[in-house]
Formats: sequence, structure tokens, C-alpha cells
Amino acid sequence: MKPSSPKPYLKIGDVAKKVGVSPSVIRSWESLGLARPQRTASKYRLYTVDDVKLLRRARFLRKVRGLNAPAIVQLLKREGRVHPAGDGNVGAIGAHLRQLRMRRRLSLAQVAETVGISVGFLSALERSQMSGSVGTLRKLARFYKTNILEFFDAHGAGSRQVRPGDRKVLQAGEGVRMELLAWGNTVMEPHLFRVAPAAGSGDSYAHEGEEFIYVLRGDLEIMLAGEKYRLKPGDSFYFESATPHRWKNPGRKETWVLWVNTPPTF
Repeated sequence: MKPSSPKPYLKIGDVAKKVGVSPSVIRSWESLGLARPQRTASKYRLYTVDDVKLLRRARFLRKVRGLNAPAIVQLLKREGRVHPAGDGNVGAIGAHLRQLRMRRRLSLAQVAETVGISVGFLSALERSQMSGSVGTLRKLARFYKTNILEFFDAHGAGSRQVRPGDRKVLQAGEGVRMELLAWGNTVMEPHLFRVAPAAGSGDSYAHEGEEFIYVLRGDLEIMLAGEKYRLKPGDSFYFESATPHRWKNPGRKETWVLWVNTPPTF
């Protein structure tokens, strides 16, 4: 059955009217993880219908039950409505990147030049002031001879069943959310990618292995060996990972993609 088309994103002013609180309250709740809006290139917040539902629940708990914001967060976590913050790993990634570099006694300039990014950008990544795109993180993982799964903190044995609230999440640049669907001693690396309008992988990248894509909703444009493909909901796509590739969401709605790499990628 083909998934229904999602509604367009809403701006913070529209969300405030629907929820019945001020934009400043929504921003304060966002800082606690009650909403995780996507961002446009101009840094505007974009909210989904699910965000609105969650914020309405938060308002109910505040107004009717008299809970403060931290208590609301804890209750919603117990209800399974709020999951561990995906953006919370930005600091962990920055510290991990710095640790990898320091272990090898390399300068920022040495790593940046080899990977093909600026010294300032690498410094901002290590200080957790910015998040890297999928392409950048893949390149850094390859340079350090490690696995991008390291950035998910996906150590230890995985479970056969992974519920949505237990997924490990990586925010890979502006508007790209990677949800790891299985980990541990696996031969595949399955993700749910959620890609905001105009967001994408950044630079082209390549690695060992094979990839399978299935578009659940929205559109995905992928450039592979100089050819452009536009995928619609229900489309699948298979290619060898060694072929340089990059991708983006060319539409006006969030794109959801089931994305499987094998073996787990460097």
C-alpha cells in the first residue's frame, strides 16, 4: 500500500496559533527536545503535523495538569512520544572527531587538507558548533579508518527488535536525520533517512559496498556517475557504493527513505 502524502511544513507562527502558545514558548520547549523542527538554508524552523500534535499534548499537560516543562518532557518520554534527542549527539561527534585526530597527533590543517574541507569548518565540527553533512562524515570516517556507525555510539550487541523510540539517531548536517534501524554484529547498515526540502548529502562521496534505497514518501534526487535520477514514493534504487554519488530532496515536503548499506560503511 502506497503511503499517504505528508502535509507541507508549517512555520513557527502557524504552529503557535494551532497549539495556542507563543512562538517563544515553542522555542523554549524545543530546547528541551519537545520539538525538533527542520531548518531551511536561511535557518527558518519548519514543523511537521506530528510536531504540532506533540506540542498540543505538551500544552494540555501544562494547562490542565499544571506540569512544568522538565516534568512534561519526562512524562512524554515515558509515554514514548519524546525520543532521545538526535541533535544531542552533535557534541559527542565533535569530541569523538577531536579524539581521533589527537590520537594520531595530526593538526587541523593536515586533516582538513586531506579530507577536502576548510580548517575553520573542521574546527567548528570538533567544537560542536556545526554538524557535518553525510558526505563530510563519510569522508572523515574513511580518513580515520573507522565506521560512520561510531558516530551513532552503536557499540555493543543490538536487539532483534528495535522500536522507534529506541533508534540511534544522527543529525547529519542541516535537515538530514539518520535513524539507525539495527546495529551490533550486522552485515547490513539499515537506516531511515528523513530529509528536509533542499537538504541533502552535500559533496559527492564513495566507499566500499553496495546500497539499496526505497522511497517511502517525498522525492529523492540522486546523482550517480554523472547521471541524475529522480525517485518517487514506491521507487527503489540499487548501486555500488564505490560509484561517486550525492543526493538531495528536490521537493517541498520531507522525504523518507529506507536506506541499506552493506557492509557497514566507512
